[in-house]
Amino acid sequence: MSKSISIYTFLLAAFMTFVLFTSYTKGDKQQNKREGTTEPLPQIVKAIDLNKSFDFAGEPLPMENFDVKERLDRELLRNAYWHSSTALAIKRSAKYFPTIERILAEEGLPDDFKYLAVAESNLHNAVSPAGARGVWQFMKGTGQAYGLEVNSSIDERYHLEKATRAACKYLRSYKEQFGSWTLAAAAYNMGGPRLKKEIKTQRGKTFYDLNLYEETMRYVFRIVAIKDILSNQRDYGFYIDDYQRYTPLNDYSTVEVTSTIEDLGAFAQQHNISYRMLKVYNPWLVSTSLPNKSRRNYIVKIPTNKF
Repeated sequence: MSKSISIYTFLLAAFMTFVLFTSYTKGDKQQNKREGTTEPLPQIVKAIDLNKSFDFAGEPLPMENFDVKERLDRELLRNAYWHSSTALAIKRSAKYFPTIERILAEEGLPDDFKYLAVAESNLHNAVSPAGARGVWQFMKGTGQAYGLEVNSSIDERYHLEKATRAACKYLRSYKEQFGSWTLAAAAYNMGGPRLKKEIKTQRGKTFYDLNLYEETMRYVFRIVAIKDILSNQRDYGFYIDDYQRYTPLNDYSTVEVTSTIEDLGAFAQQHNISYRMLKVYNPWLVSTSLPNKSRRNYIVKIPTNKF
C-alpha cells in the first residue's frame, strides 16, 4: 500500500512539474511576443580574453593602448566566430604551411609571415576583384617585378614555392625601407609609396601611430588574430584532428620540360595521370598547352598516386 502511495505521489509531482514548466514557457513566449523579442538562440558566445601579450614577428603589440586592444578584439571575434573560414584555414595549414615555413626559414623571414598568407587568401589560389592572384595575392606587375612569369599560358603567382620566395624578397625590401616587420606587413597590403607618404604626413613612428585606410588598419590585427587562433585552436573551440586536415602534396616525381608541350591533356595521359591532377599539382599551368619558344627549363610535378 505504501509503495503504491509513493508511486502515486511521484507521478503526481512529475505531472505538476510538467504543468508548471509548460505554463511558464507559454507565459514566457507570450511575454516575448508582447515585447517584440524572440527566444534566445541555443549557443554560447564568449568574449575573448585579451589579458595576455600579443606580438607579430617578435614585435609586441602595445596592449596598454585601448585602441589597439579594441582593434585586435574585433579581428579575434570575427575570425573566431567565422567558423567555416577558420576551419578551412586550419585544414589547409597542414597542406601548405610545411612548404611556406621551409622557405621563410631559408630566406631569413620570421615564421609569423605564414599567417599573412592566410590573411591574404585563406591559403588557396584566390583571385581578388583587383586581379591579385595566388596564395600570396600578387598583382601582375608586382609578381613580374619579383621574378614571376605571368602570361596567357603560365602564371607563377599560382606556383607556391616561387611565389613564396617572391613574397619573401618583397617583404624583406619593405623591412629594409621601414625598419619593422609590422610596417613591412602594412606596406604589403597598401603599397610602400602610399605608406611612406602617410608616415611623412602623420609623423608616425610605428604602425600603431598611424591612421590609415580601413583595410590596412585591420590588416595587421587580422594577421595577429589568425596567428593566435591557429596556434591555440582548442582554446577557441576548434577541434580538428590530424586525420581531418588536408595532406601536403609531397607524393610526386618531377619531369624537366625544355620544349613546347602542345597538348597538356595528352601530356597527362602520357604520364598516366588525369588532366585534373596535372592542374592540381601544377596550378601555374593556366592554359591547355605550355609554349616554350625560348626553351626555358620548367619542372612539372607528376603525382605518384595515379588518381
